[in-house]
Amino acid sequence: MILRFSLPYRTAWGQRLVVCGSEPSLGQWNPDHALPLQYNPDLGRWSQEISLPDDAPGTVEYKYILLEEQNGSQQWEWGPRRTAPYDGRQFSRLVLEDFWRAPAQPENELFTAAFTEALFRRPAPAKAKAPAKAARVADSVVRFQLAAPRVEPGHQLCVLGSDAALGAWDARKAVVLSDTGYPTWTAEVALEQPDRAAQYKYGIWDPAEKKIVVLETGDDRILPPAPDRRTLRVRADEGFRYPGSWRGTGVALPVFSMRSQRGLGVGEFPDLKLLVDWAVVTGMKLVQILPINDTVATHTWVDSYPYAAISVFALHPQYLNLDAIAPLQDAGAQRELEQLREQLNAKDFVDYEPVMQAKWKFARLLYQQQKQQFLADPAFRAFREAQKPWLEPYAVFCALRDQFGTADFQQWPDEYRTPAKVAELVQEDAPGFDEVALHFFTQFHLDKQLLDAVQYARQHGVVLKGDLPIGIYRHSVDAWTQPELYHMHQQAGAPPDDFSTTGQNWRFPTYNWERMAEDGYAWWKQRMGTLARYFDALRIDHILGFFRIWEIPAHSVEGLLGHFSPALPLHQHEIEQRLGWFNYGRLCEPYIRWHSVQQLFHGQAQAVFDEFMEDAGYGAIRLKEHVRTQRQMEAVFGQKIAADPTNTDHYTWLRTGLYSLANEVLFVPDDLRPDHYHPRITVEKSVSFRELNEQDQHRLRDIYNDFFFRRHENFWREQGLTKLPPVRYATNMLICGEDLGMVPASVPGVMKELGMLGLNIQRMPSNPEVEFGHPDAAPYLSVVSPGSHDMSTLRGWWEEDHATTQRFFETMLGHWGEQAPYHCEPWVAREIVVQHLYSPAMWAIFPLQDLLAMGAELRRSDPHEEQINVPANPTHFWKYRLHLPLETLLQKTGFCQDLLGLNEASNRVKSY
Repeated sequence: MILRFSLPYRTAWGQRLVVCGSEPSLGQWNPDHALPLQYNPDLGRWSQEISLPDDAPGTVEYKYILLEEQNGSQQWEWGPRRTAPYDGRQFSRLVLEDFWRAPAQPENELFTAAFTEALFRRPAPAKAKAPAKAARVADSVVRFQLAAPRVEPGHQLCVLGSDAALGAWDARKAVVLSDTGYPTWTAEVALEQPDRAAQYKYGIWDPAEKKIVVLETGDDRILPPAPDRRTLRVRADEGFRYPGSWRGTGVALPVFSMRSQRGLGVGEFPDLKLLVDWAVVTGMKLVQILPINDTVATHTWVDSYPYAAISVFALHPQYLNLDAIAPLQDAGAQRELEQLREQLNAKDFVDYEPVMQAKWKFARLLYQQQKQQFLADPAFRAFREAQKPWLEPYAVFCALRDQFGTADFQQWPDEYRTPAKVAELVQEDAPGFDEVALHFFTQFHLDKQLLDAVQYARQHGVVLKGDLPIGIYRHSVDAWTQPELYHMHQQAGAPPDDFSTTGQNWRFPTYNWERMAEDGYAWWKQRMGTLARYFDALRIDHILGFFRIWEIPAHSVEGLLGHFSPALPLHQHEIEQRLGWFNYGRLCEPYIRWHSVQQLFHGQAQAVFDEFMEDAGYGAIRLKEHVRTQRQMEAVFGQKIAADPTNTDHYTWLRTGLYSLANEVLFVPDDLRPDHYHPRITVEKSVSFRELNEQDQHRLRDIYNDFFFRRHENFWREQGLTKLPPVRYATNMLICGEDLGMVPASVPGVMKELGMLGLNIQRMPSNPEVEFGHPDAAPYLSVVSPGSHDMSTLRGWWEEDHATTQRFFETMLGHWGEQAPYHCEPWVAREIVVQHLYSPAMWAIFPLQDLLAMGAELRRSDPHEEQINVPANPTHFWKYRLHLPLETLLQKTGFCQDLLGLNEASNRVKSY
C-alpha cells in the first residue's frame, strides 16, 4: 500500500518541510531522520510517498516540521499528532491531503478544554447521516475531515457540494459529519464523479430543523479529481470559516464570597452551581474564582489570605458543605449546627475564625460518625491511591501542625522536620491515625463536592476558571517535602506599582528553576494536572514571575530593596565607567541627613535620632546596629506594640519612617556575585537621588533606564520561553496570564507565541503613554475587565479622586464638557460595562460587584465594603461577602434579563 503525504505551503528561501512520525521511514519521532518532502513549484505543494504493509490494517502517526537551514531551527506544526488509519486490503493508495497547522493562531485556543469540555461539550456521539452512495472497494473514496470545536452541542457539521454524493448543492441533502472524534469531524463519501473536480463547503447543521443554519464564508473549496481508483483521500481541511470570532462574557467572584441559604457563613463548593445557574440566565459563559487551596497555617483570620496555601494540591476545608456529607445522627449537634448557620449567615462578612471553628467541629463529628464506612469505601480507597503523592504528606503535615501548634516545621522536633515518617504515620494502626485520617476525610469530600460542581458547570456550558498563585507558602507541605525546589532564604514579591508604592513582599520563597528543570518540571506538571481536574481555564497569577521574579533579601520587609531574578547585574567597574565614580557608602548604604530626619519625624526628630541613629561623620547619619535592617526594625517595634498596644498607631508611624530611611540607597548589592549591583527600583523618588548633582542624576537615569527597559529583554524572553512551555502544555486548559505591572517588552510576544491570553484592565493600561486603556484596543487573545480583586470596585474607584474621574468621564465615556456625577450612578456603571462588552477581546470578565453596580436596588449601600483585597496592606483580612444570597439574585428576573440583553446585543451569547 502506498501512503502519499501532500501539503500546500509556500516556503521562503532556505526553508524546507519534512514529516516525522511513528514509522521507521518517518524517523520514529526523531526529527533528524524525518522524511524530506519534495516541492512542486507549479502546484505550490510539498509531497512524498512511503510504502505500508497491505496485509493488515494499521495507523500512522505523524506531524510536519518546517526546517530553517540558515539557523538550523525546527518549527513543529501546531496541535496534537496526526493519525491516519489505513487498510491495504480495501485501498491500494492512501493520500493525505493536509494543510499546515500554523502555531500562534487565535483559533488554536478554541481547541482548549474551555471550549471542548464546557462551551461546546458534545452531549453524546452523533451518528453521521448515511452517505449518498455506499463506499465500495473499487471506488475512490474521500474522507472529509475538519477540526472544528466551535459547534454548539445541539448542532452538527455537514459538507455540501457540487457532486451528487455531496447533495449537488441541495442543502437538504448535505452530508452530516460524525463527531465521534470531536473536535475533529469526519465523513467518508464515494463521489459519483470522482474523475471531475468538485466544489464544496462546510456548514453547521441543525438536526432538529433538518437544515443548515450557518454556511461557511469565502470561496468554494476545490477538490481535484481523484488520481486513480482504490484510493482513499483524506481531505484534512483548514478550519471552518466562521463569519466572526467567538467572544464570551464571564463573572468573577471568590468562592468564599458567595452567599447562599445553605452555607455556613462562607461560600462553599455547591454554591458554584447557583452562580452557574445565574450565569446561564444572564448569558455568561464563564465563572472565575480565586485560589481554593488550603491555607490553614495558624488557625486565625490571617489564614484568610488565599495566596498562601499550605499545599498547592489540597482544597480548603472552609469550602466543605457539611450537609452534603451525611446528616448528623446526634440531634443536639444538628440543632447546634442549625443555630450556628443562622448566626454566621446573618453576618455581612466572612468571620473566618468562627466559621473555621464550626467547620472543624462538625467535620470531626461526621468523621467519627462515618469512620468505618468511609475507610472501607472503594471510592475513597481509589481517591487515596490516585492522590497519594500529595495527600498522605499533606494529611500528616496537618496533624503535626496541630500537634505542635505551628506550621513552621523548623520548630518541630528533629524527627519530624522532614517527611521521613509519613509512611509510618498514615497506617491505620498508628497512634493518632484519626488526626491524619480526618484530613483524608475532608479532602475526599471536598474533591467530591467540587467535581460535582465542575460537572454541573460543564453540562450547562459554563467554563470554570481557576487561579494559580505564583508562589508557595514558606511553611507548607511543598516546602517540607521538596525544599530543594525553592530558594528558602529569599522572598518573592512585586516591585512598586499602582497597588503599592513600596512594592509587595509576599514572603514566599523563590523557585529553584535550575533544579526544577532537572526532572522536566515534574512538580509543575503535577500541579497543573491537579488544577485541570477541576478547571477548564486558568488564570496564572503574576505571570511575569516566569520571566523574572522580584526577589527580596531576607532582611527586608518592604519590596524596594529587591531586584529581579534572574538578572544581569552591573559590575562595579561598569558603574564606575558610566557614572564616572563609585563610592559604596554613597551608593549602597542608606543616605540619611538631619534634614531628612526632620522632614520625616518633625518635632520627634531628636528623640528618634537618639534612640535609633548615630553620627557617621561629615554630616552623615547611620542607623544603629540593632535597627540596620527592616526586619530588625519590625522585631523591635513588634515588641513595643506588644508591650504598649494603646500606642500602636504611633509606633507604626515611627516604623514606617525608619523603613523609608533604610530604603535610601541607589544600588542594591547582588546576593550571589560580589562587586555586582542592581539599581534600586524607583530610584528617582529617593532623597538620595534628588541630592545628587544634575550631571550624576542624568548619568544614573541613563543607567537605570537601560537596566530596566533594555538590558534584559532578550534574556528575559529566553527565560519565559524556557519555563512557560512545560506549564502551558502540561494540560489542555485555556491559559490566561495576569500580566500587569512592570511588564518586559518581550512578554506579550511570548504569551502570543504560546497561545496565552493577556489581561487588560482599563485603569492599568499597558501603554505608559495613556492614563486609561480602551477595551476597543485589546487584542483578540485577551481578557478585558474594569478591575480585579486587588483593586477597588468601579464604584469605590469613582469616588477616590474626582479629578481622575472627570477625565475618565470625558475621555473614555465621551461626555465632553459635562460634569461627572459624584457617585458612580447605575447608568455610568452600565456605560462602562457595555464598553467592555463590545471589545474585540475573546473574554470580557467582570467582578460581580461591578455588574450589580448597574442595578440601583441591587447595589450594596457602601461601595468601599466591596473591595476584596488591599495589596498595600500585607496583613489584609480577606473577608468580603456578597450581600445578597445567590438564590435571591436568581430571582431578580428584570436585572437578569437586562444583562442577558446586553450580552446578546454585543454578540457574546451566540456561538456563530
